[in-house]
Amino acid sequence: MTKVDRPDPRSLDQRTGQLWVLALTTILVLATGLALLMYVVVFSKPVGKVGHTNIVLFLGYCVLVPLTIAYLYDRSLLIRRLRRAISEEKEQIMYLQREIRENFLEMLPGVAHFQDRLAMEYRRASRANQPISLLIVGVKPSTGVDAPSDVTAVFGDAAKALARKLRGEDSIYYFEDGVFGILLPTVPTTMAHRVMKNLQDSLQETAGPDSRFTFDSQVTNYPENAASAREMEQAVRAVLLRRGNKAFQPQRTESTAKVTQSS
Repeated sequence: MTKVDRPDPRSLDQRTGQLWVLALTTILVLATGLALLMYVVVFSKPVGKVGHTNIVLFLGYCVLVPLTIAYLYDRSLLIRRLRRAISEEKEQIMYLQREIRENFLEMLPGVAHFQDRLAMEYRRASRANQPISLLIVGVKPSTGVDAPSDVTAVFGDAAKALARKLRGEDSIYYFEDGVFGILLPTVPTTMAHRVMKNLQDSLQETAGPDSRFTFDSQVTNYPENAASAREMEQAVRAVLLRRGNKAFQPQRTESTAKVTQSS
């Protein structure tokens, strides 16, 4: 396939303008040639024998041709303005969508809130002998997605895909770029894996056929995989360390320590 068959979308306006110029020039040349032929036919006879109707038709044609070309040229300018307005509106929509994604990510609680909530849920679960499941999801943009705005869009879309599949009592956290934690109170391991499967389906759908991003996930459950809230925090820290982030420091709050000692 030649380069002509694959035009650059950025040069679409220029190519459209060139096409309009070619079309209007062709119409003008053909109309002028026809006018010359009509002139020869109409005025080939002596002036006194030229019919009034023929003269009117010829003059009407001569007036109609420039009016038609002017109208087509005006329509081409209008189409160009409309295309430019549509392009600006698309850019505005993309900007607003990017702002929404960024704001959604900023609204998600982070590590500190996760540690507080985990300590509270652990205290309640240990007293009621109930499980807690922690889902850790890591999202990685594809190779072609390298612009900061596109990366933020990927993380924002992934966060929304995760959030819309959660229950009211579940909570989602944003640990770092591309790493999300989901706390599922009273959810055993088997049910947590079902929830994870639903989340993976939602992420796969959001990634689209072009696979804008890939993801990995893991499930940590108390008391099956972790004996305390500290061990669940360490599972998060291990994921972040694998991604080169050392900012997450497990904290053993006073309430968590008391529960661990009492248990």
